[in-house]
Amino acid sequence: MIELWRIILVLAGTVVGSFGALFLKLGSKHFTLNFKKLITNYKLFIGILLYGLAIPPFIIAIKGGELSIIYPVVSISYVWVALLSIKFLKEKMNKFKWLGIFIIILGILIITLI
Repeated sequence: MIELWRIILVLAGTVVGSFGALFLKLGSKHFTLNFKKLITNYKLFIGILLYGLAIPPFIIAIKGGELSIIYPVVSISYVWVALLSIKFLKEKMNKFKWLGIFIIILGILIITLI
């Protein structure tokens, strides 16, 4: 059985990384290869920064833990991204998307509890 603190660390990292995905989406609206416009795209840079901040908790968690258990927990980020997309991007969910979220959560529970 994996230590609970490792799972919590990964979960925290997935929340941060999911906000990173949100900011990358927001920054992508103004993405261009024009250097002057690119360096002022702060939402894009916040997204990259948040993705980077999500890495250390994951590294700490896998350092002494089982990767085959810890890595599947990262898939909870799909759930966070869906919820953030509903809240901040006004995206719509349908029953199949909710079913997918349920299956992800169920899969994580099965992997981490068995």
